[in-house]
Amino acid sequence: MSTVAAASRAPQPSIDSASQPTLRAHPAPLVVRSAEDVARIVGEGAAARGNARIVIAIALGGVFLDAYDLTSLAYGMKDIARSFALSPTQVGLVSAAITFGAILGALIGGYLTDRIGRYRVFMADMLFFVVAAIAAGLAPNAWVLGAARFLMGFGVGLDLPVAMALLAEFSRVAGKRSKAASVAAWCPAWYAATSTCYLLILGLYAVLPEHQLGWLWRVTLAFGAVPALVIIAVRSRYISESPLWAANQGDLEGAARILKRAYGVDAIVESGDEPAPKPRTASWHNYRVLFSGPYTRRTVLAATIGAASSFGYNAIVYGLPIIIASFLKQGPLTTIVAALVLNLLFAFVGGVIGVRFVSRFGAWKMTVAGHALQFVSLIGLALIGHPGNGVLVALAILLLGGYLFGQGFGPGAHSMSFASLSYPTSLRGIGVGFNQTLVRSASTASLFLFPVLAAALGTKVFWIIALAPLTSLVMLFAIRWDPVGYDIDAEDYTSGSPRVVELQ
Repeated sequence: MSTVAAASRAPQPSIDSASQPTLRAHPAPLVVRSAEDVARIVGEGAAARGNARIVIAIALGGVFLDAYDLTSLAYGMKDIARSFALSPTQVGLVSAAITFGAILGALIGGYLTDRIGRYRVFMADMLFFVVAAIAAGLAPNAWVLGAARFLMGFGVGLDLPVAMALLAEFSRVAGKRSKAASVAAWCPAWYAATSTCYLLILGLYAVLPEHQLGWLWRVTLAFGAVPALVIIAVRSRYISESPLWAANQGDLEGAARILKRAYGVDAIVESGDEPAPKPRTASWHNYRVLFSGPYTRRTVLAATIGAASSFGYNAIVYGLPIIIASFLKQGPLTTIVAALVLNLLFAFVGGVIGVRFVSRFGAWKMTVAGHALQFVSLIGLALIGHPGNGVLVALAILLLGGYLFGQGFGPGAHSMSFASLSYPTSLRGIGVGFNQTLVRSASTASLFLFPVLAAALGTKVFWIIALAPLTSLVMLFAIRWDPVGYDIDAEDYTSGSPRVVELQ
């Protein structure tokens, strides 16, 4: 198997006519005559005085919120079940409520991201996090808690399509801060949020009296409003609409202003010889485009990787307290510390590695390697079962770490690369939204089924979870598409069918 075609990884050319200086060679203003010119400027990268990197950081802040809110219920489920006298099926429903909301939010959010713009959707979804986090922390019963988590999930569903669009559309095509690296950065941001959640739980566990520990889950859930309020406070100063989206709507003047603000470059809009193209307005019919031409294979691959990764990850991560406390028979403090250490040393480090090396190895190879490690780890956990001594307990925890490490540098980092970078600007919101609808459906099934299956099967549940990475591996070898280093946004401006770059 060879690497992706060299032409696909080569840096894209700048706007290079005799009258148009490149972005880095000359300080003179760039001439913009079309949306394609805007895409090429963005593909070349931001100037030092631009704030595109800050926009990317804010977008990752949205991902941080997504992960924190999805994780914050994990440790407290036993206390919630005891407080509200919930059956295993009811625990599964409360756990899955957030992903039910995320399914609907992703489906609508992907469309709105392409229809009304990245900026407006991002501004709106932050409010969901604030209201839902406070309501969940104050919930008097399981019904209110489930409703608040559903609302929170709707915000998560809205946020991920727009966050991925911002990460892709404020980054260059190739190089150290490429689109692939920026999108993959969602993974360490996710694990940083997960670790923050467990750090907060650990701190509260240390200071609260034992008879007050049942309140841990309330404080943890309500704290999710804090980072959302911080993002709301700084959004007006730094966040911008995507210049690519603005240009695709026919607003070249607006795109030029964004280039000045976010990229630190002067751009002059001039009329071209050809009539201005019609705005690329999003339509619900665009969902059908995802299953036409070369997009069909990309959509199927991205959906399989995302759904399989989400199913297994949710079962393991949100089941960590159950796995450590019940399967490995450890106490509350050990459960918290082990979950925190596993996330920091394995998942977070793996995510950083995924960002660092994606431009060198590509998303396909790293995803295959990550899924392979996950499959081996899950088979090992299934074979160990209930460890009878300290050595087997240590080995089981190491295998859990191996699973999370494989998730970090593999499908965790790059499932979004396949979902975001398989589609150009005009389809990106809908593409990610559709992908997340399927991913959240898998999450819902996982969060609902894991408590039920764990109660019924015990450690044999790992055999079932192992089917997820195995399924994804089969699809990866069937469809060898790698979006890394390929200027996907150029597909909006090329005639005929998009050029497909695959591994041979």
